[in-house]
Formats: sequence, C-alpha cells, structure tokens
Amino acid sequence: MPQESIISLQDIHLTLKSDAGPVNILRGVDLTVQQGETVGIVGPSGSGKSTLMSIMAGLEVPTSGSVCIIGKRLEEMGEDALARFRRENIGIVFQSFHLIPTMTALENVAIPLELAGESEAFSLAEARLKAVGLADRATHYPAQLSGGEQQRVALARALSTNPKILLADEPTGNLDGRTGEIIIDLMFRLHEQEGTTMILITHDDALAQKCNHQIRLEDGRVVSATTSREEALAGE
Repeated sequence: MPQESIISLQDIHLTLKSDAGPVNILRGVDLTVQQGETVGIVGPSGSGKSTLMSIMAGLEVPTSGSVCIIGKRLEEMGEDALARFRRENIGIVFQSFHLIPTMTALENVAIPLELAGESEAFSLAEARLKAVGLADRATHYPAQLSGGEQQRVALARALSTNPKILLADEPTGNLDGRTGEIIIDLMFRLHEQEGTTMILITHDDALAQKCNHQIRLEDGRVVSATTSREEALAGE
C-alpha cells in the first residue's frame, strides 16, 4: 500500500504585479514529500526557494495550482484556519531568527504553546531549550545571546508544538561555518529522534546533500530532483 504524501504541490505558479508588468516567481512547480523525509531545496538567489517555502507554510497563496499539506488543501482555507493549521502542524525557522527582543529565550519558545492553549507551556518550553543545549540561557534576552544561540532558540520554538513538518529557510545563513555545522547537526539529530519531515532551503549544496532528496530551482522551475543515493553513485 503506497504511503500518503505529507506534502504535495501540483503545478504551482506565482505571478506578482509590478510597475514593469507581471513577474513570474514560480512557474509550474511540482513537489511530493513523504512523511519523515528530509529535502534540501537549492538554487541561486531569486530562483523562488523562499517563496516556495512560504507557499508550503500557507504564508503565501499561489496564483494557481494545488497545495496539499497533511491531506488539507491550503488554497481552500481562510486566514484563521491557515493560522490554526500552521500552529498545529508546521514549525518554521527563519534565517533572521525572528525572536521577540523583549522576551527571554524561555518566553520566546513558550509563545506557540501558549497560543495553542497548552497549560504546561513553560515546562514544555524548558524541555525544548534543554534539547537544544540552552537550559542555562532560559532567562537571557535575544540581545544577550550569540547568533548560534539565537538560532537554537528559534529552532526550539519551531519544534515546541511537535510539528509534523519543519521548514527552515537558510538556517545557517547568518552564522559562521563552525556554528552553522553545530546547528545543522542539531537539526538532523532532532529529526532522527522525532521523525519530523524536514525541508531545508539553502544555497549550500553540501548541506542539501545531507538530506534524502535534493531539489534544484532555477528561474522559478524545478530543473533537477535527485536522491542522496543517486548523488553518491554519480560521484563514484
């Protein structure tokens, strides 16, 4: 019996208006991801990678095409329903962290849990901070944390509600090489422990090749789709 896709994008187009005329951001993208898989999406700046992630998260509505996430057609849902769906099913890690500067690390991680009505929000947030190695930084504000520590807080927040899908946009983009490696190792370790489906948007081909599948976008189109095994065989 075939496994049901957790992410299914069919013929996704996104066209935006501009003074110079319509701008085609995505041009007929198809993508299927199974539960528990890891996918690295690569391509040059302006190829549509971050836009594609926003469409998977329901933050952007395509001009045409079908977006089916965990069996739900996102294009058929209103803003309130999309917000609830994201809160219950999708964790997002942004390149610029997006932490609230007036809240401690613990409070930042607890926010999604509190919005979900979780009575044990702070104890669960403490457990998430411990899982990313920041138990001793819980009372620190973002300005008191290094870039790597802020990214770990952002990761703990994204995973706080045990989402089925984790979307990460350039998760190492603002970090030095060594700190970036630590963050990626942490993400893959947590993925293995919890079976979360993980989509990484990155400029880094080496990072993408850590994933089960690699998708390359150029000019809003998928130009190649490979698996890690295929990459390994091609290098032999």
